[in-house]
Amino acid sequence: MSEAVRVMLVDDHPVYRDGLAALLGSLDGVEVVGTAADGLEAVRRAAELQPDVVVMDVQMPELDGIEATRRITADSPHVGVVVLTMAEEDQTLFAAMRAGARGYLLKGANQAEIVRAITAVAQGEAIFGPAVARRVAEFFAGAPVATEQSVFPQLTSREREVLALVAAGRSNAQIASELFLSPKTVRNNVSNIFAKLHVADRAEAIIRARDAGLGR
Repeated sequence: MSEAVRVMLVDDHPVYRDGLAALLGSLDGVEVVGTAADGLEAVRRAAELQPDVVVMDVQMPELDGIEATRRITADSPHVGVVVLTMAEEDQTLFAAMRAGARGYLLKGANQAEIVRAITAVAQGEAIFGPAVARRVAEFFAGAPVATEQSVFPQLTSREREVLALVAAGRSNAQIASELFLSPKTVRNNVSNIFAKLHVADRAEAIIRARDAGLGR
C-alpha cells in the first residue's frame, strides 16, 4: 500500500501492548496511531482516531473484545478488526466473526503473520492464522447446526436457556414456570444477561438474541 496502515492496539496487559506497539511502529508501512487498555476505551478511541485496523484482545475489563468489536464495526464499518488473543475456543472464534472481526490470530503468531493480517484486513480482506483457518474450514465442511452453546460464550448455560425463552417472547413468569425456577431466580438471570450483553432493556436483548439465531 502506498500509505502507512494506521493501526490502533487494544490489550489490557501494558507490557504486551507497549511491546507490540514498539514492534509495529518500527516497521515500514505501519503507523500505530493509538492504544487502549479496555473495550470501552477502545470503542471511544476508535471513534476518535478512525484507524484503518484495530488489533483487539478478547478478555479485558470494562467491556470484552467481542462486544467492543461489535460496537466499533457497527459505528465505523470501514475499520477492520483483527482479534489477537490467547483464546483458542471455537465459540470465541465464531463470536468474534459474528461481531464483525475480519482477522483472528493467536498470540503465538509471529511478526510476519501479524503484519500480513493487518495489511490484508486494511485492504478489505479477511485473514486467519493457519490453526484458526483449519478450524474454520472444518466447521464449514461439517456444516454443524449452530447451537445455543456456540453463541454468547460469556453467558452460563442457564442464562442462554433463559435468553432463548426471552427471545421467543416469554414473560418472566412463563420462563419461571417452564424452567421450574422461582420468579426471583429468573429476574436475576435476566439482569445478568442484560449486564453481560451490555443491553439496556428486554427489547434490545431480544434483537441481539434473534440476530444470533435464538428464539426463532
